[in-house]
Amino acid sequence: MKFAKPSDTPELATRVDFEPAILSERLRLERLVSPTLSPAEIDNGSDVIQGLTQTQKTLSPRYFYDDRGSHLFEQICELPEYYPTRTEAAILQDCSAEIAQITGSSEIVELGSGSSTKTRILLDAYKNLGYPLRYLPIDVSGGILESSANQLLLDYPSLQVHGLVSTYELALANLTPAILPTRTLCFLGSTLGNLNPEECDRFFADIVQALEVGEYFLLGIDLHKSPTILEPAYNDAQGVTAEFNQNVLNHLNWRFDGNFKPEQFEHWAFYNQELHQIEMHLRSRRAQTVQLRALDLTVEFEPEETILTEISRKFDLEEMRQYLQKQGLTTVKTWTDPNNWFGLVLAQVRSTH
Repeated sequence: MKFAKPSDTPELATRVDFEPAILSERLRLERLVSPTLSPAEIDNGSDVIQGLTQTQKTLSPRYFYDDRGSHLFEQICELPEYYPTRTEAAILQDCSAEIAQITGSSEIVELGSGSSTKTRILLDAYKNLGYPLRYLPIDVSGGILESSANQLLLDYPSLQVHGLVSTYELALANLTPAILPTRTLCFLGSTLGNLNPEECDRFFADIVQALEVGEYFLLGIDLHKSPTILEPAYNDAQGVTAEFNQNVLNHLNWRFDGNFKPEQFEHWAFYNQELHQIEMHLRSRRAQTVQLRALDLTVEFEPEETILTEISRKFDLEEMRQYLQKQGLTTVKTWTDPNNWFGLVLAQVRSTH
């Protein structure tokens, strides 16, 4: 589903001329990628070719997040089985005032901002302490970023928003110095769990490079727990997660002129106890041949063969603290819920780049 733009809204600028569109005195939306290209198309879909020609076929989770996928993920966050969103939000409600007190006057940068629902909790905390409000949401979905930014401006009359339609890597590489005294970069929702260990190392190298010494990093992580809690969160009774998973094939079809038939693939998610991660797959219902014509790619599927579309790793708070320290981020404080299902970590850059 595409998000319609209001007829009186100027077209967003591209990074081609490095001139962001000024939509109002308090809102700037900037595309670090062309409005007609997805982040994947910048490298001509090479990751799709690589992923679908491996023995275990894979796709990057970024292909979930066209506008339709972003909308479906917002629905997932409201499902009764999906505990991470409400658990993390409850922790934030309890600790946001303390976070604001620790960081002081700080602009909020959020990777994968989506509808910015949990960010409101932090904005309220800074507002209650009388601090100026400045927010830099970063998301690959321009539609949801624009609609959420406009709603935030209505709800927070003093807020300034500088939205970046971008991949994480590109946005981090192009962050300008903070206007407020410091900056708090947020990576919530346990999205970190989507990265394998090697990708985590590269991600944190980018984080530390993007932040100045003394600036903050707020991380949300899903903690180890029973599969009886984990697996239903990725196999909801309404089938929204299944639709979200299958939508990746629709995304590939329109991005790369493909002929995937999503109904010929079934959603399959389970907890891998050895690797401490949820794995989400699309399983072929029969033998079939698929073409992505824009990539000059033909892919053969055997019956029951799968595409791994996402991992969601689960973490231990103490192990994460030690890992962050090795990456150049010193943990200031951690918070969790009464069930120890989810954790928040506030860290600070204390080493030189």
